[in-house]
Amino acid sequence: MSTLEIKIPEQRAYHHGDLRNALVEAAVAAARQHGPNAVLLRDVARQVGVSHNAGYRHFTSREDLLSAVAEQGLAELAASMQAGLAAAPKRRDAKARARQRLRAIGRAYVKFAVSEPGLFRTIWAAAADPPTPDGDPSVAVASNPYLLLNAVLDELVAAGAIPKARRPYSETAAWSAVHGLATLVIDGPLRGMPPTQLDKTLDRLCDVIDAGL
Repeated sequence: MSTLEIKIPEQRAYHHGDLRNALVEAAVAAARQHGPNAVLLRDVARQVGVSHNAGYRHFTSREDLLSAVAEQGLAELAASMQAGLAAAPKRRDAKARARQRLRAIGRAYVKFAVSEPGLFRTIWAAAADPPTPDGDPSVAVASNPYLLLNAVLDELVAAGAIPKARRPYSETAAWSAVHGLATLVIDGPLRGMPPTQLDKTLDRLCDVIDAGL
């Protein structure tokens, strides 16, 4: 069985004690190009220039490495969602502002999947919960897509855009909607949807989520 050749950035050399990070970086590059099936400890170790036994000193299994890649992917997804929030229209009305922010992270979620399909698939192939970093709660929210979604939904309640009684499980409903569209676009019958059509579909999906909440 032939091994996939992964294009690893030139600065592949690593300093003593930094092998784990080098392995993760190589695995992330593999995931970007070929998805979760390319995240193999033996191949990644070869790309970095060490034996696979050296790799096993940092990762006990392929699943362990896959989880590390998924964690980085989640951080990148959260960063994309944060960028969407930063670019959202700044409405004077608190309700309108909160609604725009929810639309912004929904759009950012799907756009990330389209721009990084290999890494997006790898995030969920790891079947791991989004990490919750220790320390400052605001840092945890900023780096965790699920907590970020919850925070924006709480903004809707605080602004009076949705009743408090309707808040429970809203995160699951909203997440299911955008994740479903993302999956259809990168792996399902909506593959190859033109960007203009995707934008219009995203707008309509956000309308449906807003109306449902």
